[in-house]
Amino acid sequence: MADPPLHDGIAAAALYNDASRQLVLSFKHGRKIALAPMLARLILTRLPALDGEWLIVPVPLHRSRIWQRGYNQSALLGQEIARRRNQKMLYDGLIRRKRTPPLGGLGKKARARALSGAITFNPKRARQLNGARVLLVDDVMTSGATTQACVKALKRAGVNKVRIACFARVLDEAL
Repeated sequence: MADPPLHDGIAAAALYNDASRQLVLSFKHGRKIALAPMLARLILTRLPALDGEWLIVPVPLHRSRIWQRGYNQSALLGQEIARRRNQKMLYDGLIRRKRTPPLGGLGKKARARALSGAITFNPKRARQLNGARVLLVDDVMTSGATTQACVKALKRAGVNKVRIACFARVLDEAL
């Protein structure tokens, strides 16, 4: 209560466990991009109705990570969600302006340090973001450091409301 979240809610399809971990790793690192429609459908089962117009914005990857991987898995999920909910996809609403190390295995404070100054809103999209409602899409929400950095950047752009949608969520109390 002393430190309320900046976002307006989280919809997660699954808890992060062995089964969801296997799906995410296959999708993210195993190049199984054909999993995107199924994972997005599972997210949509937990996502409340989006009343009115929303912008679907994926968590950004640094360009070197996109070159290495070949795709942004959050953008693939967002594309499916946008299509199924008839909302506008804004692929480049956020920019990861500095390369960050892989965050797997880092604690909450280390993740926050690694992300400090890494994510900003795209100034070319400032007019679209100002006053908008945004659904921020990610594959996995671990400590919340990445989504927190994204939400802060979106709020600096003047976004009115931010909801988070992810496939899997790590909850300490569930472990």
